[in-house]
Amino acid sequence: MAGAGGDKPFAKASPSPLSRVLRISQLDAFELDGALEQLVWSQFTQCFQHFKPGLLTPVEPELKALLQLLLWRFTVYSNSATVGQSLLNIRYKNTLIPGEKYRPMSRPQKFWFALLTVGEKWLRERSNSLFLNHPAESNARKARKILTILTGLTKLASLVNFLLFLQRGTCPTLTERLLGVQPVFSRPQGPRDINFQFLNRELLWHGFAEFLIFLLPLVNVWKLKASVTALFSPLNDLRGTKGSDDTYCTECAVCEEWPTMPHSIGCNHVFCYYCLKSHTIADVSFTCPKCATKAGTIEPVRIHIGTELHQS
Repeated sequence: MAGAGGDKPFAKASPSPLSRVLRISQLDAFELDGALEQLVWSQFTQCFQHFKPGLLTPVEPELKALLQLLLWRFTVYSNSATVGQSLLNIRYKNTLIPGEKYRPMSRPQKFWFALLTVGEKWLRERSNSLFLNHPAESNARKARKILTILTGLTKLASLVNFLLFLQRGTCPTLTERLLGVQPVFSRPQGPRDINFQFLNRELLWHGFAEFLIFLLPLVNVWKLKASVTALFSPLNDLRGTKGSDDTYCTECAVCEEWPTMPHSIGCNHVFCYYCLKSHTIADVSFTCPKCATKAGTIEPVRIHIGTELHQS
């Protein structure tokens, strides 16, 4: 059946009644619609980013309303569904016509839908500037007070409607309830085969990550690295020469730079004072990263420009 306003033919009717749309699916459709409107507006404003700043500010509500009407023309008016509903396989059904068979929105319903959605947003954004430069006792100020009262009553009615939606699962917005439209699935929904393989993999990975986060602070990485380095390093043979005055290491064993205020812990390697001090404070059982010698008495050393190191 062809709907009013250019609606495409609906899918073949199922022998069972149209299934009700889940509450979360209806709310997700509104979130998708809002994200699309923000995306379209951001893309539109980027076209004017090299123009004078604030160029669009005076007519911003009108431009937003125009873009929303453009979206309405190619979504609700053409297919009786918003963009978010189309992505979720949902369309509006005209509940004013009794029967289980699908009936698209009528043309008056579509125009009223645009007026109550796009028009309401435009009036809310433009109302401040419309009544701004008027005397306190003017009719415009009185109209603004009436508009404020009506806005409050509308918000209260929307809250009551949303509570009814949570209870009954239909008409999440006041506009849908007033117009007599209800979201239904575009095609009959068959049983869904849910695969938990991805979910199980994510749970396993998150559990393993949390275990690593708990375990890594307990591992002494410096000591482990020093032990592995000492195991495979030929410097193991030099560990017994702690009292030697000659050494050929002219770089810090920690930062591997020329040592600043060089100090030694009793092995043939030198350290920057700040590197050595910070590591011994953080790790009481600090060992040399090169030869795994346990830190003993910290003594200053003197390094000549050559390759000789003399005990001070």
